[in-house]
Amino acid sequence: MSIAFQCALGMILALSLFGLPIGHAMIAGSILYLLVAGQDLSIAAEQLLNGMYTNYVILAVPLFILAAELMNIGSMTERLLKFCDALVGRFRGGLAQVNIVQSVIFAGMSGSAIADAAGTGRMMQAMMTKDGNYPPAFAAALTAASSVIGPIIPPSIPMVLYALVSDASIGFLFLGGVVPGLLLGLAQMGIVAGAARRRNFPVEAPVPVRELPGITWRALPVIMMPVVLLGGIYGGATTPTEAAAVAAAYALAISVVFYRSVSFPDLYRSLAYSARTTATIGMLIAGALVFNYVVTIENIPNALRVVLTSWDLSPLGFLILVNVLLLILGCLLEGTTILLIIVPVLIPTAKALGIDMVHFGVVVVINIMLGLITPPYGLLLFVMKQIAEVPLRDLVRETLPFLWAMIGALAIITYFPSIVLWLPRLMGYQG
Repeated sequence: MSIAFQCALGMILALSLFGLPIGHAMIAGSILYLLVAGQDLSIAAEQLLNGMYTNYVILAVPLFILAAELMNIGSMTERLLKFCDALVGRFRGGLAQVNIVQSVIFAGMSGSAIADAAGTGRMMQAMMTKDGNYPPAFAAALTAASSVIGPIIPPSIPMVLYALVSDASIGFLFLGGVVPGLLLGLAQMGIVAGAARRRNFPVEAPVPVRELPGITWRALPVIMMPVVLLGGIYGGATTPTEAAAVAAAYALAISVVFYRSVSFPDLYRSLAYSARTTATIGMLIAGALVFNYVVTIENIPNALRVVLTSWDLSPLGFLILVNVLLLILGCLLEGTTILLIIVPVLIPTAKALGIDMVHFGVVVVINIMLGLITPPYGLLLFVMKQIAEVPLRDLVRETLPFLWAMIGALAIITYFPSIVLWLPRLMGYQG
């Protein structure tokens, strides 16, 4: 590494330790690099503006965030829970299974793990802990674990960001996440089934058969949202970015017109929250774009590719190395930072080894999502700790069985690329 690059890394680390947001720290470090290297400082602004204002795909991020918020303020999540309860609530530990099923369905709408946890987390926590039926820490751990599925089954904000740094097709990435997302859901349901028998979780009162049509009818607009969203993409009517706008408009129309459950103050708060979240992610993307220019100038991706190629790794060996690296980094860093800074350095090596970019993208996103429930800095752990008001150590203990089960599912997905690529190839993917 050059002296200029070492100075940039030192600046980023120092500013981050002093509490400056990582996006701002990366911009400052990149400017210092340009100053020490004797380059024009305006390059930083040029890279930032060109990346932010000429990349159409970035527009999908705020639109999916808004769609998730509009679902949360309406009664869509409540109706979805009733429908899931009618499906699987009658089995032992059924309410815990409801938690997973609603996350799988909700995943087809929000694209965000945080939105999933915040949207249904409070309701599921209250339902599961009512009358002491489930330990609060178990309920919170299950909600955190099931929320991980959100960004894997399409739509997916992390996959949009991966497409930004890899030039992979967003549409085929979305398709590639469907089967792995369902596999993760099945792994979690297996853990719940075992825990239900071992810990004697209660059996919920079954929903009468005569009520099923009414419950399904009331939840139908919610259930149809993934169909509308994905049908538009794969039917050729919309691009993924346009589909994000359709998702937001659909959520607003259903909440306001069909369910009539949204007031103007609710709508204002949703717009304000979506704007703040978008600004936070936007600054991180901006910092990553500028810093990635520095990384490229330093030729680090190609240098890493040469080093890893000299190790004579097979594609599977490289993927195992990537899994280990990202799982470790997920314990320490925020997922978007990993996706925008670390992953672009790994992509040239993956391409050189002939690894499919859709398969690689899904593996990367799953790793990053697992980081959300991995101590010590798993963001979903802190979200659910606040919602459930349980000790963090109890929450971590209850989360570990789900984490190990999902790591096992990740190993299967890594070893068998066809699990990811079967559906994209069915829809015409040539990779």
